[in-house]
Amino acid sequence: MQLLSSSSLVLRRRFCCLATPSFSAPTPPSTKKKLVFLGSPSVSAAVLETLLDASSVSGSLFEVAAIVTQPPSGRDRGRKVMPSPVAQHALDRGFPAHLIFTPVKATEEAFLSDFSALEPELCITAAYGNILPTKFLKIPSLGTVNIHPSLLPLYRGAAPVQRALQPSTNPNFDPEDGVKETGVSLAFTVRALDAGPIIACEKMEIDDNIKAPELLDLLFACGSKLLLQELPSIFDGSASTKAEAQDDSKATLAPKISQEESWLSFDQEALTLHNKVRAFAGWPGTRARILVIDEKSDKCSELELKVITSRVYHGNDVQSSGDDEVTFRKGSLIIPCGQHTALEILEVQLPGKKVVNAAAFWNGLRGQKLKKLRL
Repeated sequence: MQLLSSSSLVLRRRFCCLATPSFSAPTPPSTKKKLVFLGSPSVSAAVLETLLDASSVSGSLFEVAAIVTQPPSGRDRGRKVMPSPVAQHALDRGFPAHLIFTPVKATEEAFLSDFSALEPELCITAAYGNILPTKFLKIPSLGTVNIHPSLLPLYRGAAPVQRALQPSTNPNFDPEDGVKETGVSLAFTVRALDAGPIIACEKMEIDDNIKAPELLDLLFACGSKLLLQELPSIFDGSASTKAEAQDDSKATLAPKISQEESWLSFDQEALTLHNKVRAFAGWPGTRARILVIDEKSDKCSELELKVITSRVYHGNDVQSSGDDEVTFRKGSLIIPCGQHTALEILEVQLPGKKVVNAAAFWNGLRGQKLKKLRL
């Protein structure tokens, strides 16, 4: 733990000299439960906001005793080293800087020693992004509870929302379509990946055009409310009694997404591609290669672009999947896809440029034609 500075000691001594011993009384110990929050990205900051607000209400059962988050890292184009969104939000709220821990790994002995000295009773994790060792999990007396954005045991892992939206590999769902329903789960944390007993869950229907970042925000907002509802039972120990073990036979995995997965192949059906655009929105995005043809000079060049926003084209004039020509209709690029379907692209982004709508992109071609490239 941090030592008091010399100025703090001076202030304390002065206060003691001014105080009247005969009328002074010891401060009663706090009866609030000590809660430690672990999270890193912006969605985690929203959960922290909910907890800090709830802890400040009169009669609150808990206090946020400390925060654990990822170390500062280089972000944005300038790669300026910045605190995680959770750390920045905590600092903006006036949370004590010395109670914000940023270990590279949660296995660090110095961190575990400081963490143990806090004597935390409960830990809450929300997209922390670091594996918690057994030594850590043994420290909080009431355990560690995780907010996981899926209906466990479905989509255990680092990318549950993205894997739910993209074409599913789960045999229980149509492989050409993303799922129609997902949700959020509160579960006790164990050493196995997202496999702990489930305290509660909340289902949510998925809109056909919602993107992963938006859905992630909704699920963590729902998870925050669910957590506040369940905290009394977690504190009195009844949650651990009612929590239900997961059925491992129904588990599906949601591994971390790689940039290599971001390419679109227009030989696939339009619905499959649209779901992938939704799933990979934000990072890493979805990329496509297009052939640009200048008929005046009889030259052609390959163009790489990011597909930002799409939808399935439902016009009656869908071209054959054997036709590679990209057309422009009613403000959208129309790209023929597999099985006589077509993808409607509304927004794109060229490398190093800003996102533009399809009309602005099409006008910038100045009469050049487009054809899709097959991967």
